[in-house]
Amino acid sequence: MSTLIDGRTAISSAEARDLRDRFVPKGLSVGTPVVVARAAGAEVWDPEGKRYLDFVSGIGALNLGHQHPEVLAAVREQLERYGHVSAQAVTYEPYVRLARELDRIYPRASGAAPGVELALATKSVFANSGAEAVENAMKIARVATGREWIVAFQNSFHGRTYAAMTATGKTKSSRVAFMRTTTPNIAHLPYPYAYRPIADVAGDELAELYVRLFEQALDTNLAPEHLAAVIVEPIQGEGGFVVPPARFLKRVAAICRRHGILFIADEIQTGMARTGRMFAIEHSGVTPDLLVTSKSLGAGFPIGAVTGRADLFDALGPGSLGSTFGGHPVACVAALKTIEIIERDGLAARATAIGAMLRRRFDAMAASHASIGDVRGVGAMQAIELVQDRATKKPAPQLVEAATKRACERGLLLFRAGLYSNVIRTIVPLTISDAQLEEGLDILEGSIDD
Repeated sequence: MSTLIDGRTAISSAEARDLRDRFVPKGLSVGTPVVVARAAGAEVWDPEGKRYLDFVSGIGALNLGHQHPEVLAAVREQLERYGHVSAQAVTYEPYVRLARELDRIYPRASGAAPGVELALATKSVFANSGAEAVENAMKIARVATGREWIVAFQNSFHGRTYAAMTATGKTKSSRVAFMRTTTPNIAHLPYPYAYRPIADVAGDELAELYVRLFEQALDTNLAPEHLAAVIVEPIQGEGGFVVPPARFLKRVAAICRRHGILFIADEIQTGMARTGRMFAIEHSGVTPDLLVTSKSLGAGFPIGAVTGRADLFDALGPGSLGSTFGGHPVACVAALKTIEIIERDGLAARATAIGAMLRRRFDAMAASHASIGDVRGVGAMQAIELVQDRATKKPAPQLVEAATKRACERGLLLFRAGLYSNVIRTIVPLTISDAQLEEGLDILEGSIDD
């Protein structure tokens, strides 16, 4: 039965679910049965008025939380001026200002050539999503280098369009139905997964082992002179918040530089202060050649960006890049306001504090729950991996499914992740209060207890 919400009539949860079953394909799966009628901050409500704490944040797209008032005000002001005009038809202020801001905050680190990275000039092009941004980054890399091959990593996720899907290193769900028609010239190499390594090593030894595998691939089946770029998530998101040793990324970037291979950092889920830095690659001290951002860049408004070395963009002629809606004025002003709020309100430091709270609770939970095999993460990007047995590390996806279902029934939205779907990841808004965070963690722990 329809219900009244804020003076407006809204269909009931049951009616909405029925419409989804009838008119939305099952290929678009949904992680919870919740129907949302309104949202604010770290909370959402269904049409019947039940409140949920949101530990999903639109799958990492809401670092500022739902309906941030300053973002909404900026969007309303822009809509009063003009909506869609297209960057391929005219030049407009939000697009060029956002490109300038992304240049200002670009993750430049001093390296083998002091001062070179710090003086790096960048340009940006905007798309509608992270997947589109990944596609554009690969296009730019191939044209700028004159090479055809791209290296991605096993257990990665880069999107659902064809080339981005091919770069994704997980075949289950997003790739398996399309395996016969993936795009060519993309190879996958092992990514260091400290909890499930291919040999019993850790730290720098783990990093060096996987670097040797990378080098071996270049010596055998992947000639460096044919390799345009390496694309990597500094922390794997859909893969289960897998954190590589910082040395691994630094060594891979150095090898890329030696061979003229471009280093592409996919910061779609890790960016915009999620890990305690504006970009997660900063933890490794690596300056990428190209940086891909999306999700929380737009504070819930659809935008993807490729930012990187100006000379790479300059290798492409007029008309080689474009998108009718890419860099929409509304999304650009939302992104500009997002950067302003993150810096002004110290949300990178807040992410570090949230991460400390999550890690403290997760470590305590692991001490009393034998099903928690691993606790990992950086900043406010923390996860627990559930197993049937700590000795064998056999994945326990059924425990994750049961726990997330119970949590939802008790008012907490959670998402699973990981190669075996046995990881519970937390993507809380960076604007969440301590009380809300603790309340959600109490629900999570109680759901695992049961």
